[in-house]
Amino acid sequence: MTSAAFFLVTASLPRQRDGSTTTLVNSQPKSKIMSTWLVYALLTVLSWGVYGVILHAARSKMPMGPETPNAGLKAFLFVCIAYAIIGVVAAIVLKVRGSNMSFTGDTGSGIPLSLIAGIAGALGALTLVLALGAAASPIIKGGGGFGVAAAAAVMPIVFAGAPVINTITAMVVHPPEGGWSKLPLPFILGCIMAACGAFLVAKFAPSNTGTAAQAPAPAAK
Repeated sequence: MTSAAFFLVTASLPRQRDGSTTTLVNSQPKSKIMSTWLVYALLTVLSWGVYGVILHAARSKMPMGPETPNAGLKAFLFVCIAYAIIGVVAAIVLKVRGSNMSFTGDTGSGIPLSLIAGIAGALGALTLVLALGAAASPIIKGGGGFGVAAAAAVMPIVFAGAPVINTITAMVVHPPEGGWSKLPLPFILGCIMAACGAFLVAKFAPSNTGTAAQAPAPAAK
């Protein structure tokens, strides 16, 4: 999902003759820049926001019974197929736009890190579908007991925790100015509040095993 969203965002950005976007984007008014990135960010929120619910619905439609342990992997299989399709589309777009298809820049090849990022995204999708399956399982079987509402318990943890991990990772790669001791208090409080919010939403998410089928009404005499 991450790769697809990144491609859809970057593929539509205007390019210079050398293929970069820096000069062209920075030459626009600040309000224009803000509106553009914000729109793309909100579109990403929308697509990722429905991702967990759709994925769990897809899993629940797979064969159950003896095949229940494999339902999540079956759904994940088609997620990977979707990734492959997006990859083919990306290659076609690059070719249409006249790219020289070179992946080595001034600081080295971008292929290894791109593959690592893809692996991280794919592993995240795999563990997500496994988490949804475990959360949906009855408590008596060691699951979360959330039933069809499993996404309501799992996704808040994912979406509250991921930004915190993302920020920490970015600061490790690019340490903040003045060192870690100079981190502003509102930032630290924000991380704590995000973690607490995810816990509260997951802890008190409504358990739902689905509406029981109603018995047919007796025939009129």
